[in-house]
Amino acid sequence: MTRPIKLLLGCFLLASITCLGQEREKTPQDSTQVAIDSMAIDTIVIRWEQKKIDNIRKGINLQAPKVRIQSKTLAQRARFASPTSFWENSNQFTLDLTETAFVNWNAGGENAVSALGNLNFTRKYKFAHTTWDSELRLRYGINAQKGRKLRKTDDFIKFASTFGFRKDSTSKWFWSAKLNFNTQFSNGYKYPNRENPISRFMAPGYLLLGAGTTFNPEGKKFDLYLSPITQKATFVLDENLSNQGAFGVEPGERLFMQFGFLLTNNWEEELFENIFLNHRLSLYTDYINSFGNIDVDWEINLLFKVNKFIQANISGHLLYDDDIKFDEVTAEDGTVIDPGIPKVQFKQTLGLGLKYSF
Repeated sequence: MTRPIKLLLGCFLLASITCLGQEREKTPQDSTQVAIDSMAIDTIVIRWEQKKIDNIRKGINLQAPKVRIQSKTLAQRARFASPTSFWENSNQFTLDLTETAFVNWNAGGENAVSALGNLNFTRKYKFAHTTWDSELRLRYGINAQKGRKLRKTDDFIKFASTFGFRKDSTSKWFWSAKLNFNTQFSNGYKYPNRENPISRFMAPGYLLLGAGTTFNPEGKKFDLYLSPITQKATFVLDENLSNQGAFGVEPGERLFMQFGFLLTNNWEEELFENIFLNHRLSLYTDYINSFGNIDVDWEINLLFKVNKFIQANISGHLLYDDDIKFDEVTAEDGTVIDPGIPKVQFKQTLGLGLKYSF
């Protein structure tokens, strides 16, 4: 039977049922039954003949997917997210090497090897309105040359810690307290004289402690610290240097106290791809003894990153301290005729070495 014929039969059957329902409504005694019968026949469902799909597109899989359930221990299934840490830690070791060798070299020269090692440890805490940044820097350099003893080329221990608090999360200014400590590892000499050291561990040693404010923009490696109340203590714990009155202490004294103004600035920026500039500046002046004479400690480093483990660097370090004298003149009996004058100190290094972060 074709589809049109089926459709006509269905329409005819529907019309017949409707007519019968109208005739039965004319009989009063069956009015209730007619309403029930008329409600019973509500919908006619016509089902068309289903045909199978002739063409199946390539790549379609009509089979039910297979689900594999692998049994795992409770420890493997339960993986909880680690809590958020508010600490940012960084540990870095670098070693710069320089080597010069000569074999039948007509222009002359001596074989030499230099090594400079750096260790940097950084800890930064930040939560809500509170920050705490601490950094420990260790550096030591030596030079070995044929025909002479080992010599020191660089040496320092520097620790800095700053605690800050701001009134709201949008402010770039923090109320801060800062601690700085500087000294060195081993004896320093005015080569080739190795008998009388001109500096030692904690001779000098510097401790600065003060309070002020820090400007630290969000997302920038930049901070500017201003402290109008900073106590500076200079330690000379070596007896000979103390008796000479070195580094500003009175002869025979081990401690020299100052009270003044401190400004520090740290800034790091990527100038070009894999080329970084690192700048550290510290300025201090004493209110009581020599107001206006500014002690300067300025480091600037240009880093060229070759890959994850190799880098080159050019660095310069400028120092000026009104309490460190040069060109001292002494008499034959050892008395000081002229204590000398302060001078600008400058050091420049160029190196290529290894870098390892852990």
